[in-house]
Amino acid sequence: MTVRVRVVFEDWADRQIALPDYQTEGAAGADLRANLRPEDRATGVVIAPMARALVPTGLRVEIPQGFEMQIRPRSGLAMKYGLSLPNTPGTIDSDYRGPLGVPLINFGDQPFVVQHGDRIAQAVVAPVVRAAYEVVDRLDDTARGDGGFGHTGRT
Repeated sequence: MTVRVRVVFEDWADRQIALPDYQTEGAAGADLRANLRPEDRATGVVIAPMARALVPTGLRVEIPQGFEMQIRPRSGLAMKYGLSLPNTPGTIDSDYRGPLGVPLINFGDQPFVVQHGDRIAQAVVAPVVRAAYEVVDRLDDTARGDGGFGHTGRT
């Protein structure tokens, strides 16, 4: 299934930076790229260890109603450098029209420099199911019951 996401560039954005794209035929996430403001392009955005930065993509998106865009870390950046998102997955709602920025956090032990055009996260467009919440007197029993965190042991 293909869902059309409409995109506009911010006025200051570099239009030579690629739109979100899929690197392989089976990829679930489209890579988002850093589209840095002109004053940051030469030096990049430095994220110190345990610090956060909101990295711009230079884009605004229009997601069809009934869908969301989930923003997820790139596994290679997470494994090699400790770079992740502080809220993962992040959700972009279908009625949001503001700038698309990616909040990154550096869990690594060295500063990380985001360069103009770097692939920094993945966007997954997914259907949204809305729930109706209802108060009842009791819940149905299950084999698990109220077993919570770690209830099945380590293995």
